[in-house]
Amino acid sequence: MRLLCALLSSSVLLLAAPAEESLQQWRLEATVQLQAVLHHVQGIDVEGGVLWVSSVDRDAQKGYLSRFDLASGRLLQQVEVQDGIRYHPGGIALHGDSIWVPVAEYDRDGPASIQRRDKTTLELQSSFTVNDHIGCLAAGPDGLIGGNWDSRILYRWSFDGTEIERTPNPHATSYQDLKWVDGNLLGSGGQGRDAGAIDWLSPTNYELQRRLSAHRTDLDVSFTNEGMTLRNGTLYLLPEDDPSRLFVFEPPHKP
Repeated sequence: MRLLCALLSSSVLLLAAPAEESLQQWRLEATVQLQAVLHHVQGIDVEGGVLWVSSVDRDAQKGYLSRFDLASGRLLQQVEVQDGIRYHPGGIALHGDSIWVPVAEYDRDGPASIQRRDKTTLELQSSFTVNDHIGCLAAGPDGLIGGNWDSRILYRWSFDGTEIERTPNPHATSYQDLKWVDGNLLGSGGQGRDAGAIDWLSPTNYELQRRLSAHRTDLDVSFTNEGMTLRNGTLYLLPEDDPSRLFVFEPPHKP
């Protein structure tokens, strides 16, 4: 009887597991060459024909937040975001009139400043400190969710910086960019040396709802290496450093 129950439980788990899809099933709609030196790209977000990109220059110890024209890749504006020895920005997130940017020391155990900036002027509006290297952020209706280095821990904060909880990442994906989309938490990143994925997660318990496995660009870089966002069903990926190309994907069934 115990064996039967165990087998039935395993069957339920197998049935409940979401089917894995592949990015190769999606249609590459456009490839946009970004017309700026970004050094090492980090996170992206998209809205209203504008692309925001965070990036870091480790040699100069400077971090940048840039705005681009989405269609042409033309640079519209760029500001430095470093805060003393904290110069490593991570994955970014738009929310209302603001854009949230984590800026950490180049140390997996070092602290980070979570900056809120005006999405149009890129001016700093406020910030709070977290005693961990925060590498990516999602902005939801009630606060922020962020991952530390490789997102081994997922944090939750109110918008004023009050920590609500921290949870070990239950998945193998090392999220580099997080987004809140249609009530789900999306995370993109690597799953080892050669594999990558985009995960749709429950924002309450991080249960996996859907997974899109990722292949590699023609320069042999995983598509989920760095920046990711999803807007109105369109997927935007910025995996490569200089020269940086934005890849625009449409789902297989989108008219």
